[in-house]
Amino acid sequence: MVRKALQRELGGNAPTSKIITEADISEVAEGGYFRVTPGSILTPLARETAMMRRITLVEGDEPIPQPAANPESVQAKIVAIGADHGGYPMKEMLKAFISGEGYSILDMGTNSAEAVDYPDYAHPVAEAVAEKRAWRGIIIDGAGIGSAMVANKVPGIRAALCYDQATAVNSREHNDANVLTLGAGLIGDSLAKQIVKIWLTTEFGGGRHARRVNKIMAVERKYTS
Repeated sequence: MVRKALQRELGGNAPTSKIITEADISEVAEGGYFRVTPGSILTPLARETAMMRRITLVEGDEPIPQPAANPESVQAKIVAIGADHGGYPMKEMLKAFISGEGYSILDMGTNSAEAVDYPDYAHPVAEAVAEKRAWRGIIIDGAGIGSAMVANKVPGIRAALCYDQATAVNSREHNDANVLTLGAGLIGDSLAKQIVKIWLTTEFGGGRHARRVNKIMAVERKYTS
């Protein structure tokens, strides 16, 4: 039905195009790759399914990335984490969760629910990532917005506010985000853990995305060089 509806909508040229549906994407192993041949059309549900299952869509003749010969071990990866008073309970919960996944933790505070200012904790996390003292960083405040703004002032940082699984995948696969910000007042612990796990395990897609990330960093260099 979806194929026929799209063919009717797109007119006479549609029958020569391959329509890729959710069923096609679902056949690919989670975290894998799906080549989109020229002229193919992805349904909105197919694209959403790819994002949710961390499937990279490889367009045209772009090469499919090969796994590294000696992938870095999870144990060697340090995650810097920080929060203000609004994010403190979630930070403590996530510390235990992340450690349980095999990562090391670098806790940048705060260490209580006493009122503090989020820039004082977002900045050290971003700085630790920029200086390569940490592999990635996670910052939690009430909404996640202010901490993202602070982190993105640090050269070399690409901080992303994520509020569901799809944004977690997109920020890593498309933008190579190295800092994640979360809003403790907007999401619960269960969703926070899902976002963090997906964000920590999703690889950067490279290809056309690398070209675009390079342009992001070129803008930064324009104002920092």
